[in-house]
Order: sequence, then C-alpha cells, then structure tokens
Amino acid sequence: MEGEELYIIWTNADPLTAHNMVMTYCTNSMLKRWWSAVTVVVWGATAKYVANDESIQGRIKIAQQAGVKFSACRACAENLGVKDALESLDIEVKFWGEPLTEILKERKNIITI
Repeated sequence: MEGEELYIIWTNADPLTAHNMVMTYCTNSMLKRWWSAVTVVVWGATAKYVANDESIQGRIKIAQQAGVKFSACRACAENLGVKDALESLDIEVKFWGEPLTEILKERKNIITI
C-alpha cells in the first residue's frame, strides 16, 4: 500500500546498533506487519561490516526470510571491495544516489541510522 513502505538507510557499522536496532526493527516490522514493505539500504562503512561479519549475516538472512529487502550502494561496495560478497548474501547492489533523491522528494517513510 502507498505510504506503508519504509526505507532504512543504514550507514552506522556499530554492531550493537546493527543487532539491537536495525535488525530487530526491520524484522519485527515485517513479522508484525507494522509496514507492508521494508527496504534496508546498506551504505558506507556498513557494506564492509556486512560483508565480513558472520553474526550480522545470520541476522540479515532471518530478516530476508521475514520479507525484508536488502540493497547496497554500489559505489560504496566497489570502493570497499565487497560487491561480490554482498551479492553472495542475496543483497541487491546498485547505485543509490538517484533512488534516494526520489524517495526524499516523494516524502516517503525513511529512517537513517
């Protein structure tokens, strides 16, 4: 439904924030139907964290099974040398500058962490 989609722009590579906020909220949002769709955008240092940390990878798989979509900034992934690793985790990798601009201009629901 229009207006019931949430985008989480995840740039904070802190493990405590990742486990206790990002993964918990996005997963519960889908399981408890708080939002009809949730997309987590992995951006900046978070790309390297996700590519290299098995614990957060496990939490991402759980979130994906709950219906959360994950996408990553391609420029960041390439700059950090983790594009293939992210794609192997079933994370879409694309350039996010223009899509983020459209999301903001359309005043869609967005959280930045």
